[in-house]
Amino acid sequence: MIDAKYAEMCKMAIAMVPGIGRTGLKILELRDRYAKALMPLNEGNTNHVGIMYAGSLFTLGEFAGGIIHLASMNFTKFVPIVKEVHIRFRRPAITDITMEVTMTEQEARSLEAEAEEKGKADYRLTLELKDEKDETVAEVSGVWQIRKFPESAGHQVK
Repeated sequence: MIDAKYAEMCKMAIAMVPGIGRTGLKILELRDRYAKALMPLNEGNTNHVGIMYAGSLFTLGEFAGGIIHLASMNFTKFVPIVKEVHIRFRRPAITDITMEVTMTEQEARSLEAEAEEKGKADYRLTLELKDEKDETVAEVSGVWQIRKFPESAGHQVK
């Protein structure tokens, strides 16, 4: 379920990066400090041997850092960027793949306070990409960063 207050943001989160939109990625659930997304096994996400393309799996994992920012922090004041992502492929992805990501209220407020003071703050995520049998096909870990929008920034999300 997508919380009503996030309905428009779901469209924006995918549309902001055209490459994500082309994959067919779908946000299945979005509520405060929680997101679940799906990467479909479609023609555009299939590689030369008929399994999900590694880049599509990477895209789903990298998307986690941005969507959890949207559901956890003040997205009109801070913007997320990815600093590094590591992915370990465990088994072939032969179905649609999902990922779930969460952040605590305390972690979100702490990150915002640090970014308010220093202009930026790093956060780490570790997650699993799972197939329709709930088996892990890839493990993703990385560091994302929120940065404070400059006061004069005309590109802030309102």
